[in-house]
Amino acid sequence: MESGKREENWERSVLERLAFESLAEQRRRRRWGIFFKLLGFAYLSFLIYLAGDWSDPSEKLSDGKGYAAMVSIDGVIEAGGEAGAEQVIASLQSAFADRSARGVVLRVNSPGGSPVQAGMINDEVARLRLKRPDLKVVAVIEDVCASGGYYVAVAADNIYVDKASLVGSIGVLMDSFGFVGTMEKLGVERRLLSAGESKGFLDPFSPQRPDHLAHARGLLGEIHQQFIEVVRKGRGARLKEVPEMFSGLVWTGERSIALGLADDYGTVESVARDVFQVEEVRDFTHRRNLAERFAQRFGADVAESMMGALARISLR
Repeated sequence: MESGKREENWERSVLERLAFESLAEQRRRRRWGIFFKLLGFAYLSFLIYLAGDWSDPSEKLSDGKGYAAMVSIDGVIEAGGEAGAEQVIASLQSAFADRSARGVVLRVNSPGGSPVQAGMINDEVARLRLKRPDLKVVAVIEDVCASGGYYVAVAADNIYVDKASLVGSIGVLMDSFGFVGTMEKLGVERRLLSAGESKGFLDPFSPQRPDHLAHARGLLGEIHQQFIEVVRKGRGARLKEVPEMFSGLVWTGERSIALGLADDYGTVESVARDVFQVEEVRDFTHRRNLAERFAQRFGADVAESMMGALARISLR
């Protein structure tokens, strides 16, 4: 009887130890799991910090020698993009606010984009130049400065190019697709309900209406004329107009100088040295950090999926 009790107590003791060991092992695993999660989070945060530009260009310390303040316009000029008005205007304001800047260089490498965004940047350059008439603004064109990119460049006092740069494309386009024939072949019926006889303006799934097409051409013509006036105002008497100048064609940098679309050859460094008489170039371009770029990209994807195949007007 006593031996049975001892055996039962021994088994219970073993089971209790096993249970306690199992609980302790689970606690250790949880602690290590939390540790590695925290370590991974810290590592990810460190990578985001390294990838981002967390400094404010306006806070750069001045050494008293002076320098050329550069603002880059890279890529498509579009709302929310790196070359959008919000980013570029913030960069310009920082550059103009720095009293050690001897001049501002717009480094342009853009195929164009939104006429609204390009116009906002052009207007802001004009406003800032009125506030600081002592500060000269020049544009330096690298590979391409077409359409909306040129819309921005003509706000500068002078434009410098490489002989092989592509310059111009002074025109406006509206692009979309038409799926009417494809839908008929597939036996798909378009059902569009609207209040307002022109609410389905340029719907890609409906036949093109002559009155809508005429209205679209009128819109394009009006924006094109605005573009032409901006170029004429910016370039003034230097512009040597030819019939093809505002047709949407692009020109080489060499030809653009002959036409008065540009002034001379130059790079960012040569302009800083020869025009502003300084050796240093400081970049005042505001760039989004990794987290901001991800948020912007996510938002753009959602907006694009909602817009679908709607027509867009662009200076490209």
